[in-house]
Amino acid sequence: MDRLEAIRLFVRVAESGSFSAVAREANIGQPAVSKQVAALEQHLGAQLMHRTSRSLTLTEAGQAFYEAGVKLLSDLEAAESLVGAGQSRPSGLLRVSLSAGFGRMQIVPLIPAFHARYPDVQVETLVSDRFVDLVEDGVDLAIRIGELADSALVARKIAVTQRVTVASPAYLDAHGSPAGPHDLDRHACIGFVFQRQVRPWSFRVGEDRVEHWPKGILRTNDAEHVRMAALMALGLAQAPRWLFSSDLAKGRLVEVLAAWPGERTPIHALHPDGRRPPGKLRAFVDFLVAAFERDPELTPR
Repeated sequence: MDRLEAIRLFVRVAESGSFSAVAREANIGQPAVSKQVAALEQHLGAQLMHRTSRSLTLTEAGQAFYEAGVKLLSDLEAAESLVGAGQSRPSGLLRVSLSAGFGRMQIVPLIPAFHARYPDVQVETLVSDRFVDLVEDGVDLAIRIGELADSALVARKIAVTQRVTVASPAYLDAHGSPAGPHDLDRHACIGFVFQRQVRPWSFRVGEDRVEHWPKGILRTNDAEHVRMAALMALGLAQAPRWLFSSDLAKGRLVEVLAAWPGERTPIHALHPDGRRPPGKLRAFVDFLVAAFERDPELTPR
């Protein structure tokens, strides 16, 4: 048994929850993956996984060995990078948790250029608007929009986005434009729901910050639904400028309340703590920072 390869396969099975998926990744048969994990269990003298026809879960020993295995593989990659004096290329599967709208509009369009630079790295996007547990869910990196709560994760600010308030020309023709934040109560406002609560809209008025709680015929927990509702003249909307940039440029939406800008929202890349993150993770985050520096909708820092 190649113990290092067995550990690699075990870690990927634990992260993906599937022997067959790991077999496809490694381009080997599923029985070979099962045999390696079974041999690893025999070598350790402990059962690492509970297997049924429908599910796969780690035992207590398996969870402890998974965490140790992740650290071992990360340290090995770091050591190889140091010995190679930067000549070794980042490689492997990078699992990234992100929101649907930001992923589709800002991350996926960058993948071709990233792949051209790092052809040995495969990116798996895990779409979720909830805050996943990176270690428990086997996620390498999370991209989160908004202020961060204290955590043990390592965070790097990769961009800042400005929130803007918009409406369609059809809505403005029918209802007029708000004269200021104080005027929003007479307008339909599309609410964005996060953790079952509507997020307030925020405006800067001089040195002060003013909030408005949006009310209208539609609220949603999906940013692209907010955009579509605004295009359909269902009301005013407030969201990061990158969500509306194409529509604003083509006149499908119009910015309102420009004299009262919305809040600036940071965007962070987060990963589990470690002495040295894997090369594939560092390469991806550095690539995003460089790309966003060239994007006027994502002003860095």
